[in-house]
Amino acid sequence: MDAVLRALAIYAFLFVVFRISGKRTLAQITTFDFVLLLIIGEATQQGLLGDDFSVMNAFVVIGTLILADIAMSLVQQRFPSLGRFVEGLPVVLIDNGEKVEHHMKKARVDEADILERARQSQGLERLDDVKFAVLERDGSISIVPRS
Repeated sequence: MDAVLRALAIYAFLFVVFRISGKRTLAQITTFDFVLLLIIGEATQQGLLGDDFSVMNAFVVIGTLILADIAMSLVQQRFPSLGRFVEGLPVVLIDNGEKVEHHMKKARVDEADILERARQSQGLERLDDVKFAVLERDGSISIVPRS
């Protein structure tokens, strides 16, 4: 039972940490972010397993984490408002060619991020060519070019 409680506590903690860190954290991972993720994984492993490194305890912890994730998705389906809190909503960063500064600042996205995505997805070179830029729920940026 201790392993189940540890797994649920770690799940809840990581959920809060990644929710606070924002969408862009996982969508645009850098080399340092990857190393940090590995360190978090190692620290999490120790917190999850404690002194019991048996295969059965690992199965219990993994099963608990998977079930917690499934339960969270089912709760989100049942209560859409919770889903909007957990996953967030798409955020408009560029609206009819105009930067929405407070959205960009809150999402920690700058003009260079938007231009990079505009070049990659639409071949656009200037912000003036972007009609809409939307930070999606998964952290990616969608670009709608001016016609």
